[in-house]
Amino acid sequence: MAQRIRRGDQVKVISGKDRGKQGEVARVFLKKGLVVVEGINLVTRHVKQRPGMAQAGIIHQEAPIQISNVEYVDPETGESGRVGFRILEDGTKVRVVRNKRES
Repeated sequence: MAQRIRRGDQVKVISGKDRGKQGEVARVFLKKGLVVVEGINLVTRHVKQRPGMAQAGIIHQEAPIQISNVEYVDPETGESGRVGFRILEDGTKVRVVRNKRES
């Protein structure tokens, strides 16, 4: 099955403390259903100094969020919504944004 959210996609957070923010997907964990988005869901970690560690002390890093809490942003139109697929005339499969229903 084709992947709906991929690394490098622009996504918009639709729930949680960072609702409404947009960012680029850095990593995708398909089996766990999680994504890491740059600049979103920042957590504070206290890291001890160890050999090979680049930085010790209090650091801020992105934590994974549920893939269901983000929606794809179309780079051409800027619209966000659910991802659908369309097969073009030459046989290639492309992702398209399905607009949300007006409520």
